[in-house]
Amino acid sequence: MTGLTRENYDALIDARVFEPESLRSALAARRRRSVPGADGRLLILAADHTARGMLAVGDEPLAVADRYTLLDRLLRALAQPGVDGVLASADVLEELAWLGALDDRLAIGTMNRGGIIGATWELDDRLTAYDADHVASCGLDGGKTLLRIDHTDPGVARTIETVAAVTTQLADRRLMCMIEPLPYLKEPGGRAVLDRSDEALIKVVAVASGLGSSSAYTWLKIPGSDRMAEVAGATTLPVLMLGGDPGADGEATFGRWAASMREPNVRGLVAGRALLYPHGQQPEEAVARAAAIVHGGVA
Repeated sequence: MTGLTRENYDALIDARVFEPESLRSALAARRRRSVPGADGRLLILAADHTARGMLAVGDEPLAVADRYTLLDRLLRALAQPGVDGVLASADVLEELAWLGALDDRLAIGTMNRGGIIGATWELDDRLTAYDADHVASCGLDGGKTLLRIDHTDPGVARTIETVAAVTTQLADRRLMCMIEPLPYLKEPGGRAVLDRSDEALIKVVAVASGLGSSSAYTWLKIPGSDRMAEVAGATTLPVLMLGGDPGADGEATFGRWAASMREPNVRGLVAGRALLYPHGQQPEEAVARAAAIVHGGVA
């Protein structure tokens, strides 16, 4: 399948009303594949933004809000060579599985989405999506947690404790645990913002690497950096680079990804808006370029 039709979308909506179990059954019954694959690299589409209210792309505050458009772009992107899977909340994963898009693709369930963007409790990221039991029982290939570290917010301590527990729970089940550690700062008005310094990123990479009772199944999801040798060198864990919202600066983002892939433990990308809503491009074009960076020779 290469795109979403209105007929399929309407049938999906009807299934939610008349056959709700068909969504969960489709996810559990999908044809699975190995993690990570023969070349040890991964290109994962990120589609868990909506679950914590992140809907903006560039200067469009609701660009990701329309579900038909999001699913259409995901279907088109997942059909491209070199795409290994998708990271999303249960609603999106079940919809994609019901639409037949997840056979032979990895399905990673997002877990702590309680840090709603812009909320006063944003960094107190509670488990509001998947837990470890349901990552396993729903037949997913792993779970993803978000860990934003600011030194002034007491909610961060609870988040660290939660992420550590989830890391252990997923490792016990031999499932991938994808941790996204990010350094954050509080502005004078209380708004949480990303700390873009490489020194801070290196520190949170070190912290995330030590979480849980086993690191055997832990992968890290972190921003690309011009100092990736130092950032990735802070751990032996496999690293996947995130995409974010590059806006019109997509060329710099792709260049940073390509340069960072030279590091031995940098193993691919987990990118959402940069690939699904690329500036001045269609998703197929951006995904093909990302696949060539990750897997090499994929056009």
